[in-house]
Amino acid sequence: MKTLKTLIACLFLISFLGCDTNEFAPSNMNVDRYVKLLKASKYDYSELPNFTYKDIPALLAYRNESQLIKDFPINMISSYMLSECTLGMYVLWTIESIRARAVASEYLIGTFPSQNPVVENKADFGWIEQSDQVRASIAQSYFDWWENNKNKDFDEFKDIDPLKVTEFRWH
Repeated sequence: MKTLKTLIACLFLISFLGCDTNEFAPSNMNVDRYVKLLKASKYDYSELPNFTYKDIPALLAYRNESQLIKDFPINMISSYMLSECTLGMYVLWTIESIRARAVASEYLIGTFPSQNPVVENKADFGWIEQSDQVRASIAQSYFDWWENNKNKDFDEFKDIDPLKVTEFRWH
């Protein structure tokens, strides 16, 4: 019985290590394709794209989108099941993923910068209704962060949290 368990564990490990990572994360993804797939509920990958800071301006163009999306990758360790999200908030979370990977954030899980693409109250970690007003505030913070720093080397401002001056943090 012990041999059978060992064999099953070895087969699982070999299959996991032998997986093609392109199966889980999109390669050659650009922002327009990403947004088009999210809008059409056809983004079939389990991770966020491996965008870089160079993609931030194109992502910011979608920050105010209020369209609800329903099929998007989620962080599997979260106990909160998010069934829908505005495209704008999801794109802002994608930008946070770029920043979190650049700073090797302790909250980074795979390509996910936090548990969910929602914000909570920074002071008490309390739930906040994810209203258009909240999204607009988050969008403005990220826009200002980018506009105030875009002429600098990304390494000079990647550590600056765009939400630092707000009452919000990513959940």
